[in-house]
Formats: sequence, structure tokens, C-alpha cells
Amino acid sequence: MEQSATGQKILDPIERAKLGVKVLNLPYSQAEVLIDEYVSGKNYDQASVDYFKDQVATQIHIREKGAELLVTGGEIVKLIARSFMQNLPKTINRS
Repeated sequence: MEQSATGQKILDPIERAKLGVKVLNLPYSQAEVLIDEYVSGKNYDQASVDYFKDQVATQIHIREKGAELLVTGGEIVKLIARSFMQNLPKTINRS
């Protein structure tokens, strides 16, 4: 797709999807390099490229925070289970 005012191409949805699949599990620094290599010398509108990079950064941030929440949730469940087990009444052996 081409912008009429500048004559530069924008990253269309199909290109964003293809790039998104390539950068899905990469850290942001590697994803940014891959995106820059893709658009290099192809007359892409920088604003559309920056917008896509921002979307990728947001997705990576959400993925990282999601992983942190899973770890934190696991720790909370472990603490609750440990506390529950420690507070169970002790059985008395009657012989």
C-alpha cells in the first residue's frame, strides 16, 4: 500500500502479520533488528514502521508481565498450601 501524500509505502496488515509471526518469541532488540532489515531500502513510511515496532514492544511487554504473574501466582498457591498444611490439626494416636 502507498500513501498518496508522501509516495511511501506503509506496512499493510498482511506484512505486519508475516513480520509478527517472525518476531513472536524474540526479545525486543532482536525483533527490532529483524523489522529494520525487512523495511531497509524499501521506501516504507517511518511512522507506520514505528507504530508496528510499538505494537511489538507492547506485545512483548504483555508476554513478560504474563510470565511474571504466572510465577507470582504459583508462589502464592505454594504459600497458601504450605500454610494450610501447617495449620491442620495434629492427629492423636490412641493405643
